[in-house]
Amino acid sequence: MSEGGCACGAIRYALTSGPMVVHCCHCADCQTETGSAFVINAVIESDRVTLLAGAPDYVLTPSASGKGQEIARCPTCRVALWSHYAGSGRKSSFVRAGTLDDPGAVPPDVHIFTRSKLAWVVLPDGVPAFEAFYSSSEGVWSDAGRARWKALLAA
Repeated sequence: MSEGGCACGAIRYALTSGPMVVHCCHCADCQTETGSAFVINAVIESDRVTLLAGAPDYVLTPSASGKGQEIARCPTCRVALWSHYAGSGRKSSFVRAGTLDDPGAVPPDVHIFTRSKLAWVVLPDGVPAFEAFYSSSEGVWSDAGRARWKALLAA
């Protein structure tokens, strides 16, 4: 079980399993929302994210799809903890890896939206990278992760 939280400590959470997949997103929206070159999101079933302390505020923000995303933020320090996207709604959480106590435990499985990657960011060898998103047939997800995603959508 991995734990994490916001900068001020008002929100603490635990992941009760590993993520299904970890995305490193280089899209312009993620750059703007994080104030950084990219965001690393550990994708996990929302029922595997357990709040240990506090309760986040949910803020609807625009997204490239036009459907928006709902960002869970600490009501005190406003740190973004995870997002919910239109495709799966609140069934899945895209947990900001940087809010984990050990963010190094969830390295990216894939780099996405590299068409807007900052020129000085060097992608690692051996990790799949896509100019936009990727097809589910690209082999990015493990068989176990893919099965969990299908079960999540069917629920």
